Amino acid sequence: MRAGQRGRRLMQILTERSDVRAWSDIAALGLTQIIGYGTLYYSFGILAPAMARDLGWPEEWVFGALSIALLTGGLIAPWSGRWIDRFGAGRVMTAGSVTAVLALAVCAAAPSGFTFLPALIAIEIASTMVQYGAAFPLLVQRHPRTAQRSIVWLTLIAGFASTLFWPFTSWLHGFMSWREVYIVFAALNLMLCVPLHAWLSRPAEADPKTLRAGQPASDPPESPQGSVAPANRRTAFILMAAAFAFQSFVSSAVLVHMLPMLGSLGLGVIGVTVGALFGPSQVASRLINMIFGRNLSQLILAAVAAALLPGALVLLTLTAPSIAGAMAFAVLFGMGNGLYSIVGGTLPLALFGADGYGRRQGQIMSVRLIVGSVAPFAFALIMHQLGIHTALGMSAGLGFCAVAALAMVAVLLRRTAMPASTASAVP
Repeated sequence: MRAGQRGRRLMQILTERSDVRAWSDIAALGLTQIIGYGTLYYSFGILAPAMARDLGWPEEWVFGALSIALLTGGLIAPWSGRWIDRFGAGRVMTAGSVTAVLALAVCAAAPSGFTFLPALIAIEIASTMVQYGAAFPLLVQRHPRTAQRSIVWLTLIAGFASTLFWPFTSWLHGFMSWREVYIVFAALNLMLCVPLHAWLSRPAEADPKTLRAGQPASDPPESPQGSVAPANRRTAFILMAAAFAFQSFVSSAVLVHMLPMLGSLGLGVIGVTVGALFGPSQVASRLINMIFGRNLSQLILAAVAAALLPGALVLLTLTAPSIAGAMAFAVLFGMGNGLYSIVGGTLPLALFGADGYGRRQGQIMSVRLIVGSVAPFAFALIMHQLGIHTALGMSAGLGFCAVAALAMVAVLLRRTAMPASTASAVP
């Protein structure tokens, strides 16, 4: 009896320690994701006009340089995914943070556009190594049994990146040049992200559930398996990647052209107000999912996210120039985009499991970045040549194509479900 009580007490202590480790990892990653997205992505739109004046470029050239950098990052992303599987996500994120520090410093010191462009490309390469595409695999590698829950919590924390860094960047730029702001950002990455990512590179400790099953502590914990049968994984992955690509087009195009788009619909006066609803709506959707969507299938959640984006565009088109309609659009679009960030990490895990997760995330990130780099230009071209309503209609059509692709994945799962003996539930 006493031995049994001591055993149960030991397992309780190990479980509590495991939970503490998981939450500490999520908190550390949450901080680095806020800094990573804030310094490497959200700040650019605020600083771009000053960059253009300083470099003697038209402002369009600066955003064109960003598109080239995003495209390059998309081409590099599959390599990053393979590095994550081979060397561990923590080490890759540490190297990415060091790269971000150097790239921000070089960009700040760039005397001309010929130096600025390679530095901007280096920033986007670093982004693929430190943002969600690497953070999600880190949670899967360190906490495979609870990775899905951890990803949801991480996206909730990181969702405050725009809310914090848009005003923070504007405040800094009020008394600093864009070059000085980038030096501050380099210092943030050096003093916070580099040591935190190095700390997250430490070996994962044994899982108490694994010890309870009698597995030696030196063995890695069992990884969750996916719900797609091996023979159908290629088809399912292509359909899932296509759905993410369609959503990436809609999200990137609309977010970049939010204010001009609203202006073309006669809503330019309230454009800033409408935009302000987007960030809180993203966070709200993640919080609602955390509270009420615990037992919801990740495929269904992905379909809901995919439907909200084009649904919001249809609502905006039908109600413009209604202020209430524009505000409803911002809320729905923000919620869809917030859920899109979650399922980008949880759906591949649910469908294909943890093995090779880093490689798959790299491939998905590649598709999203490449499509996202082209989308703003394509949307602007359609808007100017064929009109705003045509641009919105075509974007909504692509959004509904994402829903159709996910529905095809669901049909594939129902027709060829894995035997219960070979599939295990994803937590």
